[in-house]
Amino acid sequence: MNRAMLAFGRLELAESLRSKWLAFTSALYAVLFLAFVWFGLRESSVLGFSGLSRVVLSVSHALVLAIPLLVLFASSTVIVRARTSGLFELLLVQPCRRFDWFVGVLAARMVVLIGPLLLLFLVSGLASLVMGGEAGLFAIATRCLVISVGLIWAFAGIGFYISATAKTAERATVLALVAWAGASALHDFALMGILLKTSLPPSLVFALAAVNPSEAARVGILAGVDPEVSILGPVGFWIANSLGARLTYAFAVGWPLSLGSIALWRAADRLQKADLVG
Repeated sequence: MNRAMLAFGRLELAESLRSKWLAFTSALYAVLFLAFVWFGLRESSVLGFSGLSRVVLSVSHALVLAIPLLVLFASSTVIVRARTSGLFELLLVQPCRRFDWFVGVLAARMVVLIGPLLLLFLVSGLASLVMGGEAGLFAIATRCLVISVGLIWAFAGIGFYISATAKTAERATVLALVAWAGASALHDFALMGILLKTSLPPSLVFALAAVNPSEAARVGILAGVDPEVSILGPVGFWIANSLGARLTYAFAVGWPLSLGSIALWRAADRLQKADLVG
């Protein structure tokens, strides 16, 4: 990163601290994650692997619901608010590029969104070792962290693209809610409706589900706990025998990262060509 990118990143990070975004993300991650892990550590010592499986299943559901919503709200109004507030008018008279601002703001948002999550996962994993939890729990926590980072990147890209295309901050917020609802609920309802009407092979069901980065992340987390993914029935059997745990993990990380990169590239390209005064 050059000096302009670093300057914009520090400015955006300072703004995030003033607006309590860092405190909010830390509190949300703590409520959603640490409670599950704490009870999971206590439960796993009595119930063994089955108790841990249930806890990680709950954690996966919480993460794939909360992370997209949080990331979309943190990113969907960044560009449009900068345009409507007059920040871009000031930017045009400075010796810097639009891309410098974009990268700096993106880096600052990633720090705010990923930093608290990284800290919580590390603390939870280390706590499991100190408190005598299962040896594999630290590896599971690391796997969940990597998948969660990929999910954050995917929805950050979607949020920045929404912000680059929306005319007003209000419209960007509505579009962000629509994107979250589509990824969290509507996609599942549509897929269940298709399954009720038709009989699809497990490979096609997996493909239709995994298009949604939230579902790809959920399957990746579950495969790390139960390599057979028995909770998914025939689809889980197909995943275990055709893909395996490693390929499932690679897809759960690679697809969200690819989707987010494509969306960010489109957002940066639109920012380069758009009229910044509006």
